[in-house]
Amino acid sequence: MKTVEIIGYRRANLGKTDAENIRQSGNVPCVLYGGGEQIHFMSPVILFRDIVYTNEAHFVHLNIEGEECQAILQEAQFHPVSEIILHADFLRISEDRKIKMDIPTRLVGQAPGVSKGGTLVRKKASLKVMAFPKDMPDHIDVDCSTLDFHHAVKVGDIKIENLLFVDPHQSSIAVVEVPRAAKMAAEDAAKAAETATAAAAIPAAEGAAPAAGAAGAAAPAADAKKGEAPKKDEGKKK
Repeated sequence: MKTVEIIGYRRANLGKTDAENIRQSGNVPCVLYGGGEQIHFMSPVILFRDIVYTNEAHFVHLNIEGEECQAILQEAQFHPVSEIILHADFLRISEDRKIKMDIPTRLVGQAPGVSKGGTLVRKKASLKVMAFPKDMPDHIDVDCSTLDFHHAVKVGDIKIENLLFVDPHQSSIAVVEVPRAAKMAAEDAAKAAETATAAAAIPAAEGAAPAAGAAGAAAPAADAKKGEAPKKDEGKKK
């Protein structure tokens, strides 16, 4: 994993007013945790570009007025509208202790479901993992080459040596979804097929009706013949 250097200056005063003045001067209020003490300092906002606005994770080499240490960016707060960094928390690290980090995901491979018209949707932009600093990757590749419609790659599907995934193993990282237009087209096609099947069954039912009618007509004819027989007998008697 790459390392980015951040230069900082200790804060003389604390509080909301001082923090706002720091932001107005183009700096970010920061706190370094770990090592038995908290260090409040400020750092130029421009130095955060390579560790915040990126799709890779980084270690941070902090230099606070000559005091240097290795750290990670634990949390950053942003303005809800301008997205300017308002505050940053760093955590001091050492090579002999495991740490937790959010590692960005990178989708690789051509999903068969996409070739059929589906959409590959990223459900998790990063994964929380635990490992020693030397084993931390700057990103995690997620293979999507076997994904068809409604199939997903889950956290439990990713196996990387010396890396422990903290997120639930059933959580989806990426999934191929069927577009709404395709769903509607499939539903319309199914309805059309049902209508066609029902329409084909109606003529068959109507074709069977005359046979029943003919049988019904034959019965009255037979009755009529039976009624004519007594007339011949009457003629002989006369």
